[in-house]
Amino acid sequence: MEIIWSPWRHEYISATSSDNSQPACIFCTAKADPAQDKATFIIYRGAENFVMLNRYPYASGHLLIAPYAHIASLTDAVKATTDEMMDLARRCERALREVYRPQGLNVGMNIGRVAGAGIADHIHLHIMPRWGGDTNFMSTVADTRVLPEELTTTYQKLYGKI
Repeated sequence: MEIIWSPWRHEYISATSSDNSQPACIFCTAKADPAQDKATFIIYRGAENFVMLNRYPYASGHLLIAPYAHIASLTDAVKATTDEMMDLARRCERALREVYRPQGLNVGMNIGRVAGAGIADHIHLHIMPRWGGDTNFMSTVADTRVLPEELTTTYQKLYGKI
């Protein structure tokens, strides 16, 4: 296996809450200060949810839609939150198709750690563009991820499109 050093991930994996017992929720941390939206890659704020770039994307344009409420399951969400989440998914699809011209999209949620949720205590919806020739096989075959643009470029392309 090839090792590619990514020291910028240390901040993410070592973040802790104020009592130092549990990792801080990246969504609650990001949503806390609208003045920091560019730094936290939040590209849109709705009434119930916000849209942000995935800091460690599987593909350029990989978006996350998260509710402001810190909830672990869809059954804990009020209808206004889930309705807006799906409306935002539609808007994200439109923006991704306009900006990236993908051949397809993956949209989904992993609810609970066993289901693959990296942040199990705060639900979030993934939406990402896909192409027939994308390099996602590299993660499996070579344990390497290849992305054609930096997050700041993705942010500039998608900000104001949702």
